[in-house]
Amino acid sequence: MNVLTVFLQATGGGDYSFLIMMIVIFAIMYFFMIRPQNKKQKEIAKFRKNLEIGQAIVTAGGIYGKIKEIEDNAVMVEVASNVKIKVDKNSIYADAQVQANK
Repeated sequence: MNVLTVFLQATGGGDYSFLIMMIVIFAIMYFFMIRPQNKKQKEIAKFRKNLEIGQAIVTAGGIYGKIKEIEDNAVMVEVASNVKIKVDKNSIYADAQVQANK
């Protein structure tokens, strides 16, 4: 038997108890799942917006490098001496110094 059905029968089975339970479940999901994820996405967007030349970064693919040139939607990253790759800004994941300290 469904646990929800048992719970509703034990409490009298009112229509409002189901509605209240659904609101509580949604509130729990919002505060423990949706809100932290939105906060992290805003932090990443702010980080990508404030990129600077010479900054050490890590791409989503795990490539470490230094920014040599910034364009509208792309960044030139030096991964080794005289080796540069063009990377989309959306694939830049984190600051390399912050990542190394974790």
